[in-house]
Amino acid sequence: MRNISDIIEKYIKEILDSNDKDNIRLKRSELAEKFQCVPSQINYVLKTRFSIERGYVVESKRGGGGYIQVVKVRPVTDADLIDEMIGLIGYKLTESMAESIIIHLLEEQVIREREARLMLTAMDHTVLDVDVPLRDILRANLLRAMLQSLTYSR
Repeated sequence: MRNISDIIEKYIKEILDSNDKDNIRLKRSELAEKFQCVPSQINYVLKTRFSIERGYVVESKRGGGGYIQVVKVRPVTDADLIDEMIGLIGYKLTESMAESIIIHLLEEQVIREREARLMLTAMDHTVLDVDVPLRDILRANLLRAMLQSLTYSR
């Protein structure tokens, strides 16, 4: 059985896919009620599954008529998307952020599943077997180099 975060993510993505626009407005309380969970669970899904690394911008308006707006960002070309992802990679990169970037490239069909698996394996903490500060620096350099090679090979 899938966990509640997976179910909420799937639901939001289905709404986005069925919508002619690249954005939707949702009420956190209504989603929490629909899935019989606490509103913080909705916040967790939005923060972890709808981040900029995964190609989304989430805006929140608080107050009585408050809502959450989820916007799917669609770059013009694959090269634009790769450039955006390179821009997100700073001096250091966590494993979860690297995973988000790779999953986004896979979902946008910039890379194939096999390439994604190879990239994810190279980003894994068990493969980059060095202490944490150096590991995150190494991960950033590796992913940046991989993405730059994708830019030149297309």
